[in-house]
Amino acid sequence: MNLIGRQTEAQLLRTVAASDRPEFVAIYGRRRVGKTFLVRQLFGDRFAFQMTGIANVPVRQQFANFLTAFNQYSPQPAQKPPADWFTAFTWLRGLIEQRSDSEPVVIFLDELPWLDTPRSSFVAALEHFWNSYGAATSRLKLIVCGSAASWMIQKLINNRGGLHNRVTKRIHLQPFTLAETEQYFRAGGILLDRYQIVQLHCVMGGIPFYLNEVEPGLSAAQLIDRLCFSPGGLLQTEYGNLYRSLFQQANAHIAVIEALSTKGKGLTRDELIKTAGLANGGAVTTVLDELELSGFIRKYAPFGRKYRSSLYQLTDPYSLFYLRFIKDAKASGTGTWLNLLDSGAWRAWSGYAFEMVCLNHAEQLKKGLGISGVYTELSAWRSSESSPGAQIDLLIDRKDNVITVCEMKFSTGPFVLTKAYAEVLRHKIQTFRAESKTKKSVFLAMVTPYGVQPNEYALGLVQNVLTLDELFS
Repeated sequence: MNLIGRQTEAQLLRTVAASDRPEFVAIYGRRRVGKTFLVRQLFGDRFAFQMTGIANVPVRQQFANFLTAFNQYSPQPAQKPPADWFTAFTWLRGLIEQRSDSEPVVIFLDELPWLDTPRSSFVAALEHFWNSYGAATSRLKLIVCGSAASWMIQKLINNRGGLHNRVTKRIHLQPFTLAETEQYFRAGGILLDRYQIVQLHCVMGGIPFYLNEVEPGLSAAQLIDRLCFSPGGLLQTEYGNLYRSLFQQANAHIAVIEALSTKGKGLTRDELIKTAGLANGGAVTTVLDELELSGFIRKYAPFGRKYRSSLYQLTDPYSLFYLRFIKDAKASGTGTWLNLLDSGAWRAWSGYAFEMVCLNHAEQLKKGLGISGVYTELSAWRSSESSPGAQIDLLIDRKDNVITVCEMKFSTGPFVLTKAYAEVLRHKIQTFRAESKTKKSVFLAMVTPYGVQPNEYALGLVQNVLTLDELFS
């Protein structure tokens, strides 16, 4: 399949290939997001050397893996694995120097964090290779990938030692947007409408590896049923592998994810520690940082609060779906999801999952509001005084002296604003104005798949209506 989306990332890699200086490119992003596919599509068979680290194996197995890869590219095969990583990189240097042409020399090291086994001195050897040779070799284009985003950022991008500021380009590869997902499906002959695509996004996010399992001729509900509930379905067993492949001590990470799944709007650090049953300390900070950097959770400060009052929120659609409907579920097997459609559990989940889709498409919402070029800050808000309570899940605080309150509703047709719900919305806005003491204008934007049915209750209350057209822009 041809490369879908990724125009910015592809152009950056083309620029790297054409550069007249040495390049050290770090690509990171969560598991299954398409990092390896991106690099291989751009460079094809033009690698001077490539290898992929192996998860959870001792260093001697990594050296055997290096030997196999080296012998695929070297005209003089080695008989034994290198004794250490310093020797391995010396071999790599010799391989580069054997090339007599003037073409860029592209070295691709995939799943780099897996090569950094305990006491292997891998980072020190990489540092020595780049500083003593790579940084002075203009033809060399070293591209490294890793799903363990925290390792990539801490050990490479924010390295405080010999690799400090050595990375010349970085790419944080994100999941597909809704528009890219639609383009991906069309390229594969899958003709789902946008409402169906949103349903799949609510379960899979925009993870290309998951989307690749979608078959033509099936509805979103049928696909979710097959992938998540039928025997052998990919997403029935992906959850445990997802975290254990990224984090060496994954139990704490999973405990945090499962604690956050119980509270849609998020938990403070102290609440999270208590709910997850973890001991307070630096280890918790590391776990939270790793999950945030890997794209599974987000940390945000509620509107008007200081950053130390931040909440942590689960934002990974698949993890949320798995914990709500697959883990410990009494029902399983073919037909499970089809029987859950339009149930109370389905309505509660779909509303929250749609909010996450909207949150992950904030730039598209801004474009739909006509404020793409305006500086904004996104947050949420919850009343601390009013009765009945009031909360707003997405606020767009704008530099043009306006705050947009986004109300997100998942519906199968144009959303009908009732008298009672209009009163709820007015109460939210009035309470927010009073408690925040904002001097800015407050606009209400409704975000729904098919818009809002015009009636007397919407008139004068709803300033903006955003639909699937805006989310797919």
